[in-house]
Amino acid sequence: MPKFQEEKQERKIDELLKKEAEDLAMILSQKYGMSYIDLFGQPINSDALKLINETDAREASIAPFKLVGKKVHVAVFSPNNNKSKVALEGIKQQGFEPVPYMASEASLEKAWERYKEISLAKATEAGVLDISSEDLTHFMSKVNTIEDIKKIIDETVKSTDGHRASKVFEIILAGAISTGASDIHIEPEEENVRLRFRLDGVLQNILFFDAYTYKLLLSRVKLLSGLKINIKDNAQDGRFSIRLDDNDIEIRTSTLPGSYGESIVMRILDPKKAIVSFEEMGVDPVLLKVLDREIKKPNGMILTTGPTGSGKSTTLYTFLRKVYSTGVKIITIEDPIEYHLGGITQTQTNKNAGYDFAKGMKSALRQDPDIIMVGEIRDGETATTAIHAALTGHLVFSTLHTNNAAGTIPRLIDLGVEWKVLSSALSLFMAQRLIRKLCENCKTETDPTDEEKILIENVLASIKRENKPALSKIWKAGTCKECSGTGYKGRVGVFEGILMDDTVSKAISEHPNEEEIKKASEGQNILDMKQDGIVKVVNGVTSIEELGRVIDLT
Repeated sequence: MPKFQEEKQERKIDELLKKEAEDLAMILSQKYGMSYIDLFGQPINSDALKLINETDAREASIAPFKLVGKKVHVAVFSPNNNKSKVALEGIKQQGFEPVPYMASEASLEKAWERYKEISLAKATEAGVLDISSEDLTHFMSKVNTIEDIKKIIDETVKSTDGHRASKVFEIILAGAISTGASDIHIEPEEENVRLRFRLDGVLQNILFFDAYTYKLLLSRVKLLSGLKINIKDNAQDGRFSIRLDDNDIEIRTSTLPGSYGESIVMRILDPKKAIVSFEEMGVDPVLLKVLDREIKKPNGMILTTGPTGSGKSTTLYTFLRKVYSTGVKIITIEDPIEYHLGGITQTQTNKNAGYDFAKGMKSALRQDPDIIMVGEIRDGETATTAIHAALTGHLVFSTLHTNNAAGTIPRLIDLGVEWKVLSSALSLFMAQRLIRKLCENCKTETDPTDEEKILIENVLASIKRENKPALSKIWKAGTCKECSGTGYKGRVGVFEGILMDDTVSKAISEHPNEEEIKKASEGQNILDMKQDGIVKVVNGVTSIEELGRVIDLT
């Protein structure tokens, strides 16, 4: 028993010492005007670490931990250390741009441990760490449809080439990027392994392959993503990046233990997909005018709401690109940073270091920003701090999980925000969903059923506008090579928004429910999601079946 107590006390002392070391590194980072990093909550990218050998890294007290294109993020113990300066200059001479972060000795030690795994990986399979952008480009030129992917992977899996796992991995990546997939799912089952792509928000089966190829792929994915190969009973998250035609594409990796092995999901974060305008997103002209006006204001809060995968982050990034100029200071607090934007200070939350959205907001406010973007409001402290920022001369963008725009007010009140300040702080609150667009190459005209006709006409009748569309015909999905046989290609949003005006403000003061807030906003002439969706159905943008899959049409 005494021995157990001693061990417990020793663990507690170790935890306190680690916390003190991290706190000191955080304080020093502010003194030197640098960002702070805790590498215990950060995957270490092997390609970044390989830019300097272990002996030199330890002598210089630095550790490269992340590589994005030509930018290499480097943890340093002291920015004044001459050896650190020389080592950073050496990285620069290799053609990379070092981005230094202040870190503790324990953090650096954690990164240096990864050198053992790199040497082990080199001994296990040649070329396992190197993604060839040339090979990817070559495969992308050959892969246009799901059938192409199936054929090439099947041929490669059956080959006896010693590098076949590397080739299969590159074909999977090339196929996903070529077909516009947002996610790659590799799922081991009892007899084989399933490969699926998420195309336009819907998972599509690609093919099944053998367990041996899966094991090689799993090791390769883990090494590239900075994950521990020997950990198989815990979930892990990591990242790696590839460069294609001067475009840095980041792959966010997640592994999850299952009955037959670890499930792998790779999310493809292509910056080109985040560069969209409000018009391309499908924002209705009336709401577009409101948005253009509200984001030009010097203060206030704009919230966009919806479930995971509804395009909220893309909307926030579109806001940021609209308002960015050299004359304003913009800071973001994200979890994680999905796309890197030039000229904007982007920070990432770190639970292990105690840096959450609420602390991020408080730290950001000390940096004298004009505009703040908070990835998500999840708790009362973040909500209250964000509202306070909007009231004290800052423009704030954020997201919230609610089913519709009217649910924003009750949700914020549930989080502990005083209803009295909402009308002064909130400028606009929106809700959105993503629907698939009909493939222009194979969509066909069709007559609506009697039930569909009644539904569409009733919704159109509820729109109080002179220039609303009339029902004459609708379209349905076809099938062709252009859309890989799905009938759909690309996605567009359906939106609704409520502007904070005198009528809505008065309704809030009477503690209303969602229905009353929605009724108070009717005079604004902004479409709700059902109306916006039906207009897109009548205009041939999407099908009634697809709209019904995403929003409730009853």
